[in-house]
Amino acid sequence: MDIARIEAAGERLKGQARRTPLLGAPALDEIAGRRLLIKPECLQRTGSFKFRGGWAALSALPEGARRRGVIAFSSGNHAQGVALAAREHGAPAVIIMPSDAPRLKIENTRALGAEVVLYERGGAESRESIGARLSAERGLTLIKPYDDPEVIAGQGTCGLEIAQQAAELGITEAEVLVCCGGGGLTAGIALALEARAPGMRVRPAEPEGFDDTARSLALGERQSNAREAGGLCDAILTPTPGALTFPITSRLCGPGVVVTDEEALKAMALAFRHLKVVAEPGGAVALAGALFHGDELEGETAIATISGGNVEAAVFAQALATLE
Repeated sequence: MDIARIEAAGERLKGQARRTPLLGAPALDEIAGRRLLIKPECLQRTGSFKFRGGWAALSALPEGARRRGVIAFSSGNHAQGVALAAREHGAPAVIIMPSDAPRLKIENTRALGAEVVLYERGGAESRESIGARLSAERGLTLIKPYDDPEVIAGQGTCGLEIAQQAAELGITEAEVLVCCGGGGLTAGIALALEARAPGMRVRPAEPEGFDDTARSLALGERQSNAREAGGLCDAILTPTPGALTFPITSRLCGPGVVVTDEEALKAMALAFRHLKVVAEPGGAVALAGALFHGDELEGETAIATISGGNVEAAVFAQALATLE
């Protein structure tokens, strides 16, 4: 993985991905105790950064493989990103989703034209075995949610934008907090900033109980979570850092920041109040880290991603209630 691959993905994404802005609000600066800028990938197509990686991967496939179709595993955001990219490439898409995924994400994935196959977490047949069987039967190409070079490159285009937008504001040094599951967005942004904004340092952000990246960075080797489901931040609940992503994050990232579910909910509410954007819990953990864990950060400026906004109404109402 290098900057050339990320820039090539950026060329293929031109006219496809939205160039999301950097937003700020004085009230958020006051809470954070420093200048705070937010990269709202909740405004990206399909409501999360995952469209970048989905398009980058689909567009890199040989034509014959695209015609046969693709398959992906996802609880929702990668599902939608791949589904839309496949539809616009005229390629069939099969998405294997856990049955406990948010209903909104399942319905949106189907609406984008993908065939959704549901499985039970911890059930008799794993998503990997289902995927292997369907891939063999139909000749489908697997697009992994984070451990895929082209997916990482696509997510890295977000980092190219951060570097350019920050430079336009005269910012060359910052702590960049990134919502982290398997590490595709974190690794991609870190690689982009290494090349284009070396004064910035990426800090992975995760929810309590699913802080495998923070623990892995602290110990120098990949750690696993005790459980794979049941947390509020469904979008970023992964069992362990990726085999491709962890070497990148361990080389380039600072210590992880771990937030509570309550902090993620409050960050969602504050993003809505002061930025007029909608975040989902997993998409708000980086903002929560910047707002409520400032003593763990360095420097006068922080940048936080809001990685997704695909949230069900009941959860969003729960978040808004934290400000009452």
